[in-house]
Amino acid sequence: MTVREAERLTTEAVRSLSRGDAAAFRRLVAELSGRPDDPGRTLAADRCLSARLRDGVAAAWERGWEPADVVRHTSRRLTPRHGRLVTDAIASEMRAYAGATVDHRWREQLTTLGAKVWWEDDDAHPSAWREREEVGRTAYVACAVEIVHLLEFLPSLPGLGPRPGTYAQGEDASTSFSSARAWRERANEVDQRMLGKVRALLAKAESTEFPEEAEALSARAQQLMARHSIDRALLAVETGDTEGTSGRRVAVDNPYDAPKAVLLTVVSDANSCRAVWHRELGFATVLGFSADLAAVEMLFTSLLVQATSAMVHAGPRRDARGRSRTRSFRHAFLNAYAARVGERLREAADRAAADAGGKDLLPVLAARDRAVERAVASMFPNLAKGRAGSVSNHEGWVAGRAAADLASLNGRHEVTGAFRRS
Repeated sequence: MTVREAERLTTEAVRSLSRGDAAAFRRLVAELSGRPDDPGRTLAADRCLSARLRDGVAAAWERGWEPADVVRHTSRRLTPRHGRLVTDAIASEMRAYAGATVDHRWREQLTTLGAKVWWEDDDAHPSAWREREEVGRTAYVACAVEIVHLLEFLPSLPGLGPRPGTYAQGEDASTSFSSARAWRERANEVDQRMLGKVRALLAKAESTEFPEEAEALSARAQQLMARHSIDRALLAVETGDTEGTSGRRVAVDNPYDAPKAVLLTVVSDANSCRAVWHRELGFATVLGFSADLAAVEMLFTSLLVQATSAMVHAGPRRDARGRSRTRSFRHAFLNAYAARVGERLREAADRAAADAGGKDLLPVLAARDRAVERAVASMFPNLAKGRAGSVSNHEGWVAGRAAADLASLNGRHEVTGAFRRS
């Protein structure tokens, strides 16, 4: 098999997926899989698939996607195994860019994903991957073609930062700019360490069977978040930091993705951020200032853990005829929980703003709000507001509001400044 023939077969296999022609897809995968006694055919197909995977990853960058987005979407639409293969493709593609030209947020994502070249030779990667996954060659070829198909049809997203290869251009000419970038990278490292501590505490809170322990762990996590938010807000005011708005993508997974998106929206609004939900992609884009974005992700994670725990603790539900009402109960529960949490967060934010600076702080808050709104309008010029879904289970609604009243927002006592609009 020549490289040209492998390219033709791969293109036809991708088209067969677009047509929904399963029989043609299986036939083409078999042709690409080759025979054990024909190593040349196997090598040509492997090199073609590897190149198409890297091209698909590079095209994703052009469409505004970031490494974590690609892996999350691939795993969600296909399987975790596909996610692991696309992670390797990302690691392979990233070798094309000098480290200094890759945004630090991308480097953090790559580290979190474990996207690194672990194989000794590119030609040996398919066999090494198959051995690690304990699958045959046909499974590898099918997996690779399915990823190529998915990547080629990714929708465009607004970019949240510079793409690889463009980040450091011109920085050597400006020492002050480089110093500012270094300061922000160090500050971001602090954010990531804090986020890691909070996530660890929340994981323990989620796993414990004792409500008192879960409450204490959640309180500690949110106290850390509150103190961090206060420190960053005060530093920004004192130093006159001119940091602009940025963004991050937060997973909003099934089941009950709609009320979870509502919860993320109210948490974002309370922290002077804005959330735009991409329902079909399983995540939301949250825009705001960096310290606020870190607070949003941590608080959303914490509240979701608490809501899930309370919802599961409430147990299944059935009507008078014995029919299951669990899904409608939980849907109503989470919607009510989000609505009540939103009310509590707005009250806390207003009190925190008043305590932190009153009228003197209002111009700063207003300016930051305008900056965020401009960013949303620029990135999403055709944004349409969705309508809230209907709720049909009164018992679930009442239980959800009750759980929200008990949810820890800032620990056992409200911490002034936890939701300050920094």
